[in-house]
Amino acid sequence: MTLDLRGGTALITGASSGLGVEFAKRFASRGSNLVLVARRADRLEALAAELRVSAGVEVTVVPADLGISGAAASLHDELERRGIRITSLVNNAGFGSHGAFDAADPARMTGEIQLNVGTLVELSRAFMPQLLDGSGALVTVASTAAYQPTPGMAVYGATKAFVLSFTEALWAEARGTALRVLAVSPGATKTEFFDVVGTEDAAVGRKQTSTQVIDTAFRALDRADGGPSVVSGRINHVTALGTRLLSRRALARTSARVLGEVRLRA
Repeated sequence: MTLDLRGGTALITGASSGLGVEFAKRFASRGSNLVLVARRADRLEALAAELRVSAGVEVTVVPADLGISGAAASLHDELERRGIRITSLVNNAGFGSHGAFDAADPARMTGEIQLNVGTLVELSRAFMPQLLDGSGALVTVASTAAYQPTPGMAVYGATKAFVLSFTEALWAEARGTALRVLAVSPGATKTEFFDVVGTEDAAVGRKQTSTQVIDTAFRALDRADGGPSVVSGRINHVTALGTRLLSRRALARTSARVLGEVRLRA
């Protein structure tokens, strides 16, 4: 059964590029009003102007840095002040880093955990009462990195493993309500992700487009009896399933070989 989003309002984080833009377009095409959040106000305004014309929906732009502590509460309070109620939430904002853990910048690492995990949890909690009062969706963007340890991207992979587990647990808690909960796990995707990471070394396999990932997410959301998570791409799906066949030791070593050997300094 197609998820009816008409007349609702979807809050989409990381909406200035990549998957966030495609999520915004897809929700708008189904008649959902939007709240777009990211740091780059100019990009948000351009997307908002486009969707107001092409989809005829209301679009609110809130420039914000969600990678700082307290950002979720501030965003919630701002929307309350404006009288905007959220019926769907797409936790898309996040970034990755690459390299040996002992060479990681501590401030960047802390910001990565805050954005990928802390703010995601805080936003989900802040808006949960509104989400449960409607019939929309709570979507999180996990990653194929969630299915195994990721040497060289230890913090990023761990944050996405958290997102996957967290979302699947919420899916179970949401049974019996009208809220659809889904974690979507893309593999390498043609977005700005690797520009932020600073290297293509972590890109494994053939890259999908943002549209392909969002198609996967909405096929899952449109199934009333759908599961809590979905992996985008057939090969990615098979690979994620295959991780269950290996011991944790073997899985860590295999991941290290695939991602490129990264070692702590002696």
